[in-house]
Parts: sequence; C-alpha cells; structure tokens
Amino acid sequence: MSTGLAVFDTTVQETNTWLKLIEQRLPPCDRGDAYSALRGVLHVLRDHLPQEAVLSLSAQLPMLVRGFVLEGWRPADNAPRIRDPEAFIEAVGRKLPDRFPREPMGAVEAVFQVLAEQVDRDEVDKIAGHLPAPLRTLWPAPGAASA
Repeated sequence: MSTGLAVFDTTVQETNTWLKLIEQRLPPCDRGDAYSALRGVLHVLRDHLPQEAVLSLSAQLPMLVRGFVLEGWRPADNAPRIRDPEAFIEAVGRKLPDRFPREPMGAVEAVFQVLAEQVDRDEVDKIAGHLPAPLRTLWPAPGAASA
C-alpha cells in the first residue's frame, strides 16, 4: 500500500519493521499486540523521563511512532517517578489490553531490546541515564540487544 507521499510511506515501513521485531520477541503476539506493547512501554517510559529526554528520544523514533508516543503527553518534570522495576512493569501491565497474551515483563524486554537496536546507542544511554538506577536494569546490556 502506498500513500503517494514518500515521507508517509517511509514512516509506515519503519514502524512496521519495529512492530515485526517486537512481534518476533513476543510469540504468540501478532502485529496488534506488538503495537500495544510498543505504545504501552513507551508511554510508561515517557511519563518517567524529564521533558528534554522525551523530546530527544522522540526525535530518534519513526515519525508514526513519535506521534503515538507524544499522544496525550502532558509534560510535568516534577511528576513522581517510579523507582522500582516491578512498579514499572506493573504500570506497563495497566497499559496493555486485558487480552494481551504475554506477561508485561516480556513486553518491556522486547520493546527495550528493539529500542537498543534501532536507536542510536548514545541516545539509549542518555535515556537510561535519566532513569533511577534500579530501572536501568531493565535495559539490555550493550551488545546484548539482538535476540
């Protein structure tokens, strides 16, 4: 399917690549489940980053992904931040549909792996650096992003 605009066709193709990578890491998830995982994890991550980090990360994302990451965002640098990995995973679980076929931890791992592969490593390190130390343990180690 072509939209007739290269910029739109490119972002759809890039987004589908990301969703396919997540899908491969989350069997038996389908493309819709991969979207739910990507959106849910990125929304929780977004809500626990300072405004500058959200904007920096969003600049690294395909345009379509950037749109749904920023959808509904209300920047508040003074918002309480989750410090505990289990609480982060629970927050992701609340963003996933009831019928989601995997545990929320699987969604977090898959999305963070894809981010580590698709986003510039320096940017990933910056994003992780904005998180409390306990949450950084959720990120794949450098060089361990591939499944």
